[in-house]
Amino acid sequence: MELFTKIITVVNDIVWHPACLFFLGGAAIWFTLRLKGLQFTGLPSMFHYMFEKESDELGEAKGLSAFQALATTVGGRVGTGNIAGTATAIFMGGPGALFWMWMAALLGASTGMVECILGQAYKTKNLGELTGGPYYYMEKGFKNKKVGKIIAVLFCIAVFIGPGFLLPSMQTQTAATAMSNAFGIPAIVTGVGLVLLVGIVTMGGVKRVGQVAELIAPAMCAIYLLITIAVMALNAGRIPGMFADIFTGAFGRHSIYGGIMGACVSWGIKRGFFSNDAGNGMSPIISSTTNTSHPVKQGLVQGLSVYVDTILVCTCTGLSILCAGTYNVSADGGATAKTLVSFAPGVEYGVSYMQEAIKTIAGQFGVIILAIMITVFIYTTMLSYGVQLESVCRYLFKADKRVVAFIRILYLLFVLSGVLIDGTIIWPMGDIGVGCMLWINTFAVLCMTPMVLRIVKDFKKQKDLGLDPIFDPKTVGIEDEEGVWDGYAELKRKRGDYENEALGYKLEK
Repeated sequence: MELFTKIITVVNDIVWHPACLFFLGGAAIWFTLRLKGLQFTGLPSMFHYMFEKESDELGEAKGLSAFQALATTVGGRVGTGNIAGTATAIFMGGPGALFWMWMAALLGASTGMVECILGQAYKTKNLGELTGGPYYYMEKGFKNKKVGKIIAVLFCIAVFIGPGFLLPSMQTQTAATAMSNAFGIPAIVTGVGLVLLVGIVTMGGVKRVGQVAELIAPAMCAIYLLITIAVMALNAGRIPGMFADIFTGAFGRHSIYGGIMGACVSWGIKRGFFSNDAGNGMSPIISSTTNTSHPVKQGLVQGLSVYVDTILVCTCTGLSILCAGTYNVSADGGATAKTLVSFAPGVEYGVSYMQEAIKTIAGQFGVIILAIMITVFIYTTMLSYGVQLESVCRYLFKADKRVVAFIRILYLLFVLSGVLIDGTIIWPMGDIGVGCMLWINTFAVLCMTPMVLRIVKDFKKQKDLGLDPIFDPKTVGIEDEEGVWDGYAELKRKRGDYENEALGYKLEK
């Protein structure tokens, strides 16, 4: 086990080399500039399209509604990254790390939008259901099809490593720890319980996952946010000083945290991208299953999910911990036990920081509340992971129901594995999974920037003319082999779009 731990540590250091943070940050800035800040200017449309309903008469393939897709992706995003991850960022980089998490979300939302736009544009049908994801736009979108196929397969391998094995293990371990601390429940019992609950839903396919997620995710987020607001209200007097610590710490101006500015930036950005999933390719796998009239609509909705995850949930977690003063800050990135400040002596960084914060308003009962909430968050996250893994299998093995059934069972075994693995290497393992997906997918979407710009231009042209944007992939040079968009293309024809000179289409209809 010691050798395995060393290998995991070395691989994690390579995947999350500082170059990765520059790469991700650079990509986010690139898309923000090329899309002219669409993640900001399109904010009102995000809420509008979130509740937009599409006609069921447009095709045989049934998909998730825009809200179901949002709930499923939020359910996948909101989990250990928001609670334990935010606390870890504070421990490693100080209060200022929260600022860099905000930056990762505000800029990273552009990358999250782009990948979901491409996922929608290149989606297809499999076993009667809409399906899509990075591997489809990688294979079909690259001019060199051989290179595109290689990148797509590499991404599939990364998904098996990430959502297929490493990430579920991390989530199960966190849930088992929380339930053990609150109720004394053995880890194996929590693991088996999660397997049964996840299995009941995932065996029903993506539609059932969406139906469960749209019920659970909003309710749990609302309850959690109310609790964090209560913590902040009780410690309102500390709020001015807290924000001073955040902003001075973020830029190395704080008298105590100035010496760890490098750790502050790196851990803030790292935890930000880990939490919000922007650029790692998870969201387009789910958002591609929606039946929407234009890819940009779903891209905007998924941009909102990045904000919900980090700007809302992570912020409330971080502010609660800082207001309650239930944290410590490492002096050397966790290499030793040395700390710059120790407001919570003896408390291990991670979920425990938030548990201690909730204790300030609810005592030991707060630990029980948080344990239940974490477990529910993890449950919805695992449902999301299951959909992603199944989508990859549909891509690799096509319409083979036996393979799909086998993968569903195999995934449940991966869920259980979290209680069998040493907890000290869970986070590095999770980081490796996310990091591999980020490298591959972000590179791919950067290469496909021209296609993204064409799709967004088509959307804006229709909006500017007062039209409800409708997409026909042929107008931007995408071949729709399965006819997924045929129904919408027919609507465009009836509306006279192809004869509308202002839209500039050059198709014979």
